[in-house]
Amino acid sequence: MMSVCARVPGLLLVPVLTLFLCACAARSPYQAVLQHSRIRGRLQGPNVCAMQQIKGTDKKYFTNCKQWYHRKVCGKPTVITYECCPGYERIPGEKGCPAALPLVNIYNTLGVVGATTTKMYSERAELREEIEGPGSFTFFAPSNDAWAALPAEILDALVSNVNIELLNALHYHMVNRRLTSEDLKHGSSFSSMYQDFKVHIHHYSNGVVTVNCARLIKPDQHATNGIVHVVDRVITAVSNNMQTILDVDGDLETLQAAFVTAGLTNILEDEGQYTIFAPTNEAFEKIPPDTLNRILKDPVALRDMLNYHILKHMQCAESVVAGTPMETLQGTTLEVGCDGDSMTLNGKAIVTRKDQLGTNGVIHYINELLIPDSAKTLLELADGSSISTASNLFVEAGLSSHLTGSEALTLLAPQNDAFKGSLTMTPDTRKLMTNHILMEQLSSNALYHGQELETLGGLRLRVFVYRNNLCIENACIAAHDKTGRFGTLFTVNKVLTPPMGTLMDILKSDDRFSTLVGAIQTAGMTELLNQQGTLTFFAPTNEAFSAHADLNRLLRDPAALSAVLRYHLGEGLLVSGGVTSHTRVTPLLGDKLELGVRNYTVYVNKVPVADADLMATNGVVHAVNSIIKPLPPKVDREQADAPATPLRSAASFRADAKSFRNENLFRQVVRSRSSRTMQQ
Repeated sequence: MMSVCARVPGLLLVPVLTLFLCACAARSPYQAVLQHSRIRGRLQGPNVCAMQQIKGTDKKYFTNCKQWYHRKVCGKPTVITYECCPGYERIPGEKGCPAALPLVNIYNTLGVVGATTTKMYSERAELREEIEGPGSFTFFAPSNDAWAALPAEILDALVSNVNIELLNALHYHMVNRRLTSEDLKHGSSFSSMYQDFKVHIHHYSNGVVTVNCARLIKPDQHATNGIVHVVDRVITAVSNNMQTILDVDGDLETLQAAFVTAGLTNILEDEGQYTIFAPTNEAFEKIPPDTLNRILKDPVALRDMLNYHILKHMQCAESVVAGTPMETLQGTTLEVGCDGDSMTLNGKAIVTRKDQLGTNGVIHYINELLIPDSAKTLLELADGSSISTASNLFVEAGLSSHLTGSEALTLLAPQNDAFKGSLTMTPDTRKLMTNHILMEQLSSNALYHGQELETLGGLRLRVFVYRNNLCIENACIAAHDKTGRFGTLFTVNKVLTPPMGTLMDILKSDDRFSTLVGAIQTAGMTELLNQQGTLTFFAPTNEAFSAHADLNRLLRDPAALSAVLRYHLGEGLLVSGGVTSHTRVTPLLGDKLELGVRNYTVYVNKVPVADADLMATNGVVHAVNSIIKPLPPKVDREQADAPATPLRSAASFRADAKSFRNENLFRQVVRSRSSRTMQQ
């Protein structure tokens, strides 16, 4: 392994390749981070390891790639220090750490590695003769800081009881065989030299190794009669399983009762390696009584809630150096992280007591109850800052009974910025919010193009599937589903505007399109815009027509009008959420229309859409304030720029059509049709 790492050719690729080969050759996660630390420290000389030390503390870590580049551990900045790698020492006047430490017995090794308090207590407990003599031992030696961190009453009890308790405590830190870091496999346990009580080993993927949740801070310090691993705390014998811990701790009385009610006590009693984030009685008291009583009386919701507090594996606090998603027994994930010395859940420092070790797992006490989505009502799912406006409107509209009951529903909740101006509760607003509730529990993964969904208000809404977006009418899904106890919540980017008539009806009801309505009638296209189908109309407003150079002549020419208007009508239904850069729509006449999005505005052939998504039963209207003309060939189109917001493109509009290659040809065809009409 070292021969590979020692090759340093003068190529940029080689350091990266060397690092990769070294990591692959490492025999364990700890060896991998040790090797990485060696590589980072080699410029300082042989056998130098780069360490990351949290600023303002004495805590140091061997470094991995992620930590090296982020320069943070538990969210706190670190400084790089360089130390001799395990087993080596410096020689005055020479670079690095060229000399191997001389092998001495365990007693003397304790002094060499700085565990002088353990060395002192070993002599006081009359352990010195044993660890100086023959044998092959592993000593998990508490650091000086670990002894200093013990409560005074515990330390006094250890050292004042004719040394018997102290000797027992030290023997519990010892195993009667040599165990290197390679032998400390994840989930393994070994009989200690104190009445064969087990010590429990966890060797995490980030290179952290723990014994009874104490971190090995100086592993693999070899001695003539064994090996020393310096640890960051004094460990105590573990004899109770997690069920017993809950039974005897009054702070966990409510939790223990909940486990009994849910029939989950087998998890607390069985052999295994679990992590429980245990809410205290105080945490349960913070929950509104109605919510808590509902969950406690619902076996399914209660099991989901409790399983959400349990990880499938054992996670000691010292193993966490950054936020990491971890799977729970409930099936979803918790982000387990840290902020300095505090352990965090989903970014919140709610862990009040860490590493209460049982024979079948570890318990961390928390002061907040974690309620997963699967145990929540629809109204509770909607209780979020990004959709608070919608949540309040549902309540004001008198829909709470639907959102807190056991009906199978799907709630469409627009984001706050979808609501413009101040809203007052009127009959129309109440009807609008009612139509944001669908009459079945759905998953967005099961929706398909053309599907119709019935609302609580009796309307039928259409589903549109685009290449990278999924929309219900004009509103596109903007976040992952939230699946509750009985219902599902879809966060959407717009307030729904259900279709209230045909394309022609929409245009007639809007004064901005009065000129267009007359033009459609002149061109004989009224029936087209009233019949069933799916069309996208980039509808010129009165402003667009008034800017036309020869408006009066155009409005008197049915054939020319028809050609112009058909170029504004696209095949298929495309809402604004289905548009991204380089989206193309085939018009009923002419070359394909080029669509794009810039600064939250949709452009069609470089013309901005002034008002998007006026939904109709047979299509959609997008208002434009300019007549759309074909783009010249090979133009550097502005809408080819990357979109400023993640709006998506439609995949369905691909049909080829006869194309007008430039604006002049387009005008020639219009004039030709016009002259034929006049001759007739």
